[in-house]
Amino acid sequence: MNSQPELTLPLKVSFNPIIRTYLLLYIAFFMAITVVGILLLPIWFLGVGQWWSRHYFHNLECELSERSLRFKKGILVQVEKTIPLENIQDVTFVAGPLLRYFDLCILKFETAGQSPNQAHDMELIGIIDAQNFRTHIIEQRQRLIATRSSQKPADTDQTLLTEIRDALRDIQQLLQNNLKQNNA
Repeated sequence: MNSQPELTLPLKVSFNPIIRTYLLLYIAFFMAITVVGILLLPIWFLGVGQWWSRHYFHNLECELSERSLRFKKGILVQVEKTIPLENIQDVTFVAGPLLRYFDLCILKFETAGQSPNQAHDMELIGIIDAQNFRTHIIEQRQRLIATRSSQKPADTDQTLLTEIRDALRDIQQLLQNNLKQNNA
């Protein structure tokens, strides 16, 4: 069905180092459109921005496991998100003019159960070979869903369900007896 070799999990991806320059210029653009930002641009370009983009890049991590996608980023505030693969509904590519100039793209993940005001739950920018990584995510998600749908409930699950059913019958019987006593 697929000519690609079997995927070895966990799969840790690499990020394109050009992200540092992209982030430096991206933030500088937004600084340039504000009066205060224009005053801070020299400081941004001469040190703070380079330090920030370098450390941000070194703190980026992304790993695809058998059941989830984990992403970590941040300098002062570190964010780590883990999204179960079965919750991923869509993986979208975004490549605006600045991203295309740097040969980068953003992967956006839309998940089941997200709040209405969220467009996506996670963004990954600058993954090397992002198209191939997207394919691996979708294939692993399909494998996981196929495995789960083909499995029958374990005996322990069946036993637990039987115990719950019996407990509910006992509760129902107690309620009926209580009603009879109150009506008598």
